[in-house]
Amino acid sequence: MLLNYPFTVMLKIPKFTKNLQYFFKTPSFSISPSGFNRFYNDTVFNNTNGLDSGTEWERLLKPFDLPELRTSLTRITPYQLCKLLELPLDVPTSMELFQWAGTQKGYCHMFDVYYMLIDKLGAVGEFKTIDALLMQMKQEGIVFRESLFILIMKHYGRAGLPGQATRLLLDMRGVYSCEPTFRSYNVVLDVLLAGNCPKVVPNVFYEMLSKGISPTVYTFGVVMKALCLVNEVDSACALLKDMTRHGCVPNAIVYQTLIHALSKVGRVNEVLKLLEEMLLMGCIPDVNTFNDAIHGLCKMLRIHEAAKLVDRMLLRGFTPNSFTYGVLMHGLCRMGKVDEARMLLNKVPNPNVVLFNTLINGYVSRGRLDEAKAVMHESMLSVGCGPDIFTYNTLILGLCKKGYLVSARELMNEMQIKGCEPNVITYTILIDRFCKEGRLEEARSVLDEMSGKGLALNAVGYNCLISALCKDEKVHDALNMFGDMSSKGCKPDIFTFNSLIFGLCKVNKFEEALGLYQDMLLEGVIANTITYNTLIHAFLRRGAMQEALKLVNDMLFRGCPLDDITYNGLIKALCRAGNIEKGLALFEDMMSKGLNPNNISCNILIHGLCRTGNIQHALEFLRDMIHRGLTPDIVTYNSLINGLCKTGRAQEALNLFDKLQVEGICPDAITYNTLISWHCKEGMFDDAHLLLSRGVDSGFIPNEVTWYILVSNFIKEGDQEF
Repeated sequence: MLLNYPFTVMLKIPKFTKNLQYFFKTPSFSISPSGFNRFYNDTVFNNTNGLDSGTEWERLLKPFDLPELRTSLTRITPYQLCKLLELPLDVPTSMELFQWAGTQKGYCHMFDVYYMLIDKLGAVGEFKTIDALLMQMKQEGIVFRESLFILIMKHYGRAGLPGQATRLLLDMRGVYSCEPTFRSYNVVLDVLLAGNCPKVVPNVFYEMLSKGISPTVYTFGVVMKALCLVNEVDSACALLKDMTRHGCVPNAIVYQTLIHALSKVGRVNEVLKLLEEMLLMGCIPDVNTFNDAIHGLCKMLRIHEAAKLVDRMLLRGFTPNSFTYGVLMHGLCRMGKVDEARMLLNKVPNPNVVLFNTLINGYVSRGRLDEAKAVMHESMLSVGCGPDIFTYNTLILGLCKKGYLVSARELMNEMQIKGCEPNVITYTILIDRFCKEGRLEEARSVLDEMSGKGLALNAVGYNCLISALCKDEKVHDALNMFGDMSSKGCKPDIFTFNSLIFGLCKVNKFEEALGLYQDMLLEGVIANTITYNTLIHAFLRRGAMQEALKLVNDMLFRGCPLDDITYNGLIKALCRAGNIEKGLALFEDMMSKGLNPNNISCNILIHGLCRTGNIQHALEFLRDMIHRGLTPDIVTYNSLINGLCKTGRAQEALNLFDKLQVEGICPDAITYNTLISWHCKEGMFDDAHLLLSRGVDSGFIPNEVTWYILVSNFIKEGDQEF
């Protein structure tokens, strides 16, 4: 038995009951919306006897008075009940009517009655009652029709229950003996897509095929869209070929779906091929389809082809919109062809602020600030287009990058005079620049001005200030700002923690830095390579090799790969400690992980080998370094020259000195000081003086170390002679 709905006895409405009796004079009934409208037109709007006033119509919309109905009618037929259910009755009243009618002797509900009632229940989400009604229909032997299940599935979709719609589709055949057609499957596929369940769509589609149900073009369109949403673009494209096997001809929507998806993933050649195929098949693309292709070409910097496609659009009678021009202008600006972008803008019939902003950004990116300002002050105003917050922010950012902070401030004042208030981004741009230039007081002044206007600093702004304070070793102030950031609901990110860890390590507060790292993990912020390298290098500098290795293990355990900076720091520490073999082993491990060694890695090892007297090994490593495609620099040669001099192989050192100059590498103070020192120690003062003279002629400027070497050795030599 169905749920009993509470029924409230309403006020007696005699005229209403009379009108109900009038309805029952018509023996026919139609469930369709057109029948419903005809019914109302004939019985309500054209009935001038009893329902010609607003009051009577309002009464008609109220729930029926069942006791009055019972006394007014001796018997109700299924057709009459359908007419009653067509009226805008509430659900409890409709259920009361349904149940009361069912108690009549010899009465049987027909399919149309159930359809009308289930439609009302679905509209208010009474799905449990719908399930009970379906079972009642089954018990009464009523033949189910597909239209009923489609109705319920659509209600499930509107209620955000795609899973229930799918369940009902599967139950149609097994539970209710009603064969679903492509219509039922199309509705469920639609519901799944609208309900954000694109991964389930292909499963339902293949189940449909396994049951021998032929899909329609619409089916393919929905499935392709779902596959594209889950980045299975190849599978979606494969379905295009399958369509013909099922007797389906692709339509414009199918092609548009695939073109849009392929454009997003940068597969431009396939986009162009599909566009050509679309035109050959007689499918008319819309402006958005052309825009997808143009956008894809511009992303690949194929601007000339994009421009030709715009010409094709015009030839086919399509009018490019602001997005078309905007994408093309953006592509031109990215390639540095800002003047061409400006020429294109001049051809646009009614340019909007977005197009002007694209051009201004192009000029700013190229450092052409005067032209950018001219566009804002002249071109925009000439067409009655006023600058917006993005226009000003772009120009202020350009001025700040150039270091024109006074001009940036003046522009911010100008925008306020013109009624455009600076936003958080405007202030953050200024704060960031002041921080990068180390002008912290001015940055704080901007922050105070911002706070005075009721604007709260965002994570980017806090990070700028915290980073600047840490670089300036004002870690206490940075930690205070960090606390202020958290208290104001602004969530710290990895950049925030990395700046603070760097600051704490800089002032030798290693334990606090490690503690902050642990807090960061507890907060759910994932440490990156910069985090670990900062901590590892800090512990290596203080000689705490074991602590550094623990962090390396933690780094690997958390899935963060070691980079060349990590390896170089560890190799340097091992070489400093005299563990050259371990350093070389780590170097080999670095290469086995696919990391290409750089000059820094090689120079660390060559320096370590030379320090420990393994000069021959160092020279062999140099040859290996050159074989790997690396070019030795002055640091490499300085280490080798110093090593050769220390082992008494001075002539080889001088040969290396000549070689590096032939290779176009300019010797520095360390090179000259090393060779001058060796000459002096060997008592070859004339040669030392000659080397110094040659160096000065080549542009070498002796430093205090050079003079100390010469003077101290001359004094030592004089003492010995004395």
